[in-house]
Amino acid sequence: MTDTPAAPPALELAAVTGAHGVAGEVRLKLFGAGVEALAQHKSFNDGALTLKKIRSDNKGGAVARFAEVQGRNQAEKLRGTVLSVSRDALPALEQGEYYHTDLIDLAVVTDAGDSVGTIIDVANYGATDILEIRKSPVPEKGMKTFMVPMTAEAVIEWDDEKLVIAADFVDE
Repeated sequence: MTDTPAAPPALELAAVTGAHGVAGEVRLKLFGAGVEALAQHKSFNDGALTLKKIRSDNKGGAVARFAEVQGRNQAEKLRGTVLSVSRDALPALEQGEYYHTDLIDLAVVTDAGDSVGTIIDVANYGATDILEIRKSPVPEKGMKTFMVPMTAEAVIEWDDEKLVIAADFVDE
């Protein structure tokens, strides 16, 4: 038996939320940096979907047309489909940049070395990314999670194994 390196996981960039019109276009919920970032990719889901055109819906999402989809019925069948690309298809990250998926499931500790919990979600409501952290141990009563902004004041450092936050940002 030979050990072969695991393929890098695919990264999810958008999800189909439904059909748009009768010609086979679909509405997309974007998970990334916008329509321009998604438009850089022509193939999704290991080649199953080929992007023909994409435009902003002017509401934070997008409307896309795929070569494999003809008509509203086929477009409706894609509802819930997540569009992913190979990690190799993404640009290299600069210092201080990250993909949301790389932060999910990271252990969280304070700058004093205390274990806090695990990152379960990364959201952005307009100003900056917000990390949702599940407390560990999970308390029987009260809040089971808390949120921390992804700012230099709150997040001191992170790597592939853990994320360090300032103790002042821990919600106890």
